[in-house]
Amino acid sequence: MKQINHIISYSVFENEAELSEVDISLFKSAKSAMAKAYAPYSKFSVGAAVLLEDGTVVLGSNQENIAYPSGLCSERTALFAAGSNYPGIKVIKMAIVANGDLLPKTAVLSPCGACRQVMAETTSRQQVPFEIMLLNPDGTVMVFDGIQDLLPFVFGS
Repeated sequence: MKQINHIISYSVFENEAELSEVDISLFKSAKSAMAKAYAPYSKFSVGAAVLLEDGTVVLGSNQENIAYPSGLCSERTALFAAGSNYPGIKVIKMAIVANGDLLPKTAVLSPCGACRQVMAETTSRQQVPFEIMLLNPDGTVMVFDGIQDLLPFVFGS
């Protein structure tokens, strides 16, 4: 038997003020998107903002549906909108924010598995990783250089 350890790598910032102006602006956009979430069932609103290489910012918010699982997460909403409306333009950053009882103050904001797989597919399609930034409920920000640290064994790898 062989034991293999996988090490994930990410940066942690104490708060948004430590980020660049571009990153702060992207989080403001994600918060704006979160305000447009439709989450009457979970009461858990999520917003995502995707920065494309041409400077375009694409927003996404979670959209629930009573016929679960017909809804869609904010991350996938944003990435699918970017792919549909701006084909061939690479994603360079994604900021994700959330609010609701499902995310206690001590928790880490973490995208679901389906969203991680879509991030992986986006990375594969554009052949370049993109930065993923998560704003935790305690105000700290986790920054991942790419999906490989959030989903080391992507489906189809």
